[in-house]
Amino acid sequence: MIDSISRVLSLTLKELLAVFKDPRGRFTVFVPPLLQTLIFGYAATFNLNNVPYAVVDNDGGPASLELLARLDGSGIFHRVAKLDNANQIADCVNHREALVVLQIGADFQRRLERGRPADLQVIADGRNSNTAGTAIGYINSIVARFNADWRSEKGLAPSPVKIESRTWFNPNLETRWNMVPALIGTLTMLQTLLLTSLSVARERESGTFDQLLVTPMLPIELMAGKAIPSLIIGTVQATTILLVAQLWFEIPFAGSFLTLYVGISFFLFAAVGIGLLISSVVGTMQQALLFTFVLVLPFTLLSGLTTPVSSMPRFLQGLTLVNPLRYAISLTHRIYLEGTGLTYLFSDLWPLALIALVTLSASTWMFRHRLA
Repeated sequence: MIDSISRVLSLTLKELLAVFKDPRGRFTVFVPPLLQTLIFGYAATFNLNNVPYAVVDNDGGPASLELLARLDGSGIFHRVAKLDNANQIADCVNHREALVVLQIGADFQRRLERGRPADLQVIADGRNSNTAGTAIGYINSIVARFNADWRSEKGLAPSPVKIESRTWFNPNLETRWNMVPALIGTLTMLQTLLLTSLSVARERESGTFDQLLVTPMLPIELMAGKAIPSLIIGTVQATTILLVAQLWFEIPFAGSFLTLYVGISFFLFAAVGIGLLISSVVGTMQQALLFTFVLVLPFTLLSGLTTPVSSMPRFLQGLTLVNPLRYAISLTHRIYLEGTGLTYLFSDLWPLALIALVTLSASTWMFRHRLA
């Protein structure tokens, strides 16, 4: 038993030295996750901070001017043009001068004073549907507030229904709060798959794999020696991303760090199992890279990172059941933002354990088959 542990530790040390002795290896382990987290945190956002808009004010009364003043004072909407007539709207939108165009009816003031609905048309550039939808949502909020204040000032009866919204777990609806914790699983999986899948391929190309075959190491010891370094590096990378989320972006952590690392451990075993399965099949590093990148993109698209799984077609929802990244993102969101305890995470942990069991068992069999 002691000899077996000694052999595994020796191979683990050899793998870690192979990664960290090379300056490019050290750079790959630490720098890309840090840079990618910062880039995603700032660039991958659905929040709008600058919405250029144009207006066709056919009324020009105090009411329309007040509404436009509220848009201008929001800090989000910036007026880029005041159009003379509706015929200029098409060119303004086609040339991307404005994301939205507001057209105010000629009798806007008069209809409001009579307590009747007034016309306000919003024309949005739908070439980016997410941005257009978000901008329209902001306008609806400003208009709703304007309506409430107008009715109150004029002594009119308030609307029968008043919406008071409150958002749990992400009060300001910051995209960053959703994106950055999800990167703990996404970026860690990418690096873990690469390191694990390349480990055996590198041995084959350098000719040292044949030397391993004549050692007294058993297939399961060889697999463990290849898996443990990836588990260690994956944990370090997950910790790096967690520190960026905590210290740089200051996203509040609601859960338990112990619970989070338990979930990350289950996920890493599943990711390492897939990586070892790839490495046991391929013959060269080029093939390992190709297989890894072929898998990473579907895993990311089917993880729920950008699109909710419930919004996908049913046959794709079925495919997500074998995707460990889906459960990793669910785990990190539930622990990080909701503060969910370990006892309530069984629905995400057991699929990861099953994926790890199947892939690691298959990898062991493949290594045994190759060594036979």
